[in-house]
Amino acid sequence: MSIVRIIQLLGGVGIFLYAIRLISDSLQLMAGDRLRRLIAMLTRTPVLGVLVGTLATVLIQSSSATTVMTVSFVEAGFMTLTQAIGVIMGANIGTTVTGQILAINIKDYVYIFILVGVLFMFLSKKPSWKNFGSVLIGFGLLFVGMQTMEDATSVLRDQKELFLALADEPLLGVLAGMVLTLLVQSSSATVGLTIALGMQGLLPLEAAIPIVLGDNIGTTITAVLASIGTSRAAKQACAAHVLFNVIGVSIFLPLMPLYLGFIQSTASTVGHQIANAHSLFNICNTLLFLPFVHPFAALIRRIIPDRELDVVEDLQYLDPKLISVTPVMAVDAVRNQCVHMGGVMRRQLDAVESLFFHGDLSRREVIQSLENRMDDMHKAILAYADDIFKARIPEGASNQLHALLVCSGDMERIGDTGIRMLEFYDYRQHRSRDFSPEAMKELQALYARVKSCTAKAIQILDQGTYELDEEVEREAEAIRQEEGRLRDKHMERLNAGTCDAETGLVFIEVLSALEHVAYRARKIARGVMPPSQEA
Repeated sequence: MSIVRIIQLLGGVGIFLYAIRLISDSLQLMAGDRLRRLIAMLTRTPVLGVLVGTLATVLIQSSSATTVMTVSFVEAGFMTLTQAIGVIMGANIGTTVTGQILAINIKDYVYIFILVGVLFMFLSKKPSWKNFGSVLIGFGLLFVGMQTMEDATSVLRDQKELFLALADEPLLGVLAGMVLTLLVQSSSATVGLTIALGMQGLLPLEAAIPIVLGDNIGTTITAVLASIGTSRAAKQACAAHVLFNVIGVSIFLPLMPLYLGFIQSTASTVGHQIANAHSLFNICNTLLFLPFVHPFAALIRRIIPDRELDVVEDLQYLDPKLISVTPVMAVDAVRNQCVHMGGVMRRQLDAVESLFFHGDLSRREVIQSLENRMDDMHKAILAYADDIFKARIPEGASNQLHALLVCSGDMERIGDTGIRMLEFYDYRQHRSRDFSPEAMKELQALYARVKSCTAKAIQILDQGTYELDEEVEREAEAIRQEEGRLRDKHMERLNAGTCDAETGLVFIEVLSALEHVAYRARKIARGVMPPSQEA
């Protein structure tokens, strides 16, 4: 094979891989929030997980993307191992759609797709139509890459004995499929090249099927790489992906003669037969494993045991791999990080209450530590969001991300207010006269209302209970009015001489700080947009 033909083959693979990436990125932008809602439909039912995994992979045209996304979700605690296994099974089925498309002989019309796609790209003003144009261009380039690979391999027709060796040694074919997929990092590219060789008459079906089987093992390397440096839960999801495919191939290899005969009866052309072999293997493998998902998950946990005390890190949700695979879903990671930050904020409010009203000095370092953690989380969220914005995300997801950044900033400022409350407490300790019992009772009652308002705002962020939004609005407004009433009442005490004037000024400052927290809680509740407003 000449250098020119080798370059042509590599160029064809490059065009093919670029087309897959273009289709994947454009479909993700088109799917946008619909993809997020699809993933959110997950329950503990493995069958639904298979359906979601299949549909998600068809939408984004990448089983690797779906698998890495799943590993990231398990890492972040969005998904259980049982759910992840179902999604991984579905991803394996969804990726076979590309092979079925490639088996259709429409290469004479591919440039029409490219032409129409370019027209959409240049003439349309709507982002959704521009993305649709990109999908059409990618679809056309997919077949251009296939045609280029076919032309490059046509000179090998006199070297058929090289490929017949793979037919005689199925394990060698499996190894070849594994290595090829490891090199190009795309199972679709391996299937595409296998179909191209089959259509040229170079690769008999008995040699192509082992390559396709090996391709299913090779594609798991993406998940293996994604699990490096992650939690045990993510490693368990990765191990499930690898074992699922390895066991499936081990079952099918001894049945090759029967499987070969069955595949030959499913279509008249070798291209369709190879595509069918790929699809039916993954469908049958899923049907085989589906009744045993829970025992399979138990097996994975025996191989990689759960850690007894798995410490939740503050930044566990901000997985950089999620941005590279599907930046739209990374927005949900920011939401979950904000929810976690909200939990830390509420713990600080509790610690402030214990110190300020009950004199629990052990809470002093806790207040400062929690404030430092919120500062660090806010900075990390800003940096992570900046990386998301650099990726291409739909307008709705971009608006949602902006809103979450505002929420993060509001929580960070509430943390600063906690430090101010600590300073107010210290000031009180150096005064000969403290707040009157009546004043302290008023502050404590107001503080309880502020905590309740803040808790509801975080509940909206966490659980999507948007019906609480008006309740938070009313409560924050009531706190603002109560702050004014208590301020006037305190002025009366100052005029009557029942309170120290200088200490009384601090009381006014405390009232202002509590009203400020309620104001920030109202902003958090307002900033969390329901799904109907995100699209």
